[in-house]
Amino acid sequence: MEMQLLKVCPPWPTVPLDYTVHGLPGKATDDFCKDGQWAEKTTYDNMTREKLDRILSVIQGSHQKALVMYSNLDLRTQEAYEMAVRSLVQPMNKFPMLVTCIRCLHFAPLEFLLEIQCIHGTQKQLRKLVLEIGLELKTTAVCSQVQHTCDGFFTLGDALLRTQWDLHGIQDVIQASAPGVAAELEKNLRPL
Repeated sequence: MEMQLLKVCPPWPTVPLDYTVHGLPGKATDDFCKDGQWAEKTTYDNMTREKLDRILSVIQGSHQKALVMYSNLDLRTQEAYEMAVRSLVQPMNKFPMLVTCIRCLHFAPLEFLLEIQCIHGTQKQLRKLVLEIGLELKTTAVCSQVQHTCDGFFTLGDALLRTQWDLHGIQDVIQASAPGVAAELEKNLRPL
């Protein structure tokens, strides 16, 4: 019996997840969360919105470069170019958290709010990213809140309250979202 080697790729596209992340500058804890064991307290007077935006663009650029690297695509081909234009570049096999988009929604001296779109991200990795952003800004930062706002096609508006977790509530949401899911599948599975 002859075995064939197959290229291993995800059975379906990896869907970016959207989060809003609240950061508090000037503090560091052992678990990157504001309620953790205090590790360090720093000044953050020199932190500005412009510096934060610059750091975020560097992070996004380096992660997008890594996304291309993990996708094993030759970007000199027309097919790869068309996939990149349609945001269909997908990582293959195992890969770390990849930030596909990051931007600052709100900045104040005592806090900042980030919108992060990532693949394979966990709450702990997002909290650690806030600390790394603080370190790049020559200070420290902890995460005070992580909120999962979008999972592919589904947003917070599609979520059910705990009191709606019954057969009829679930059926209603499935029926209401079916046309949108079908349209999204059609758009993403359309041949290049």
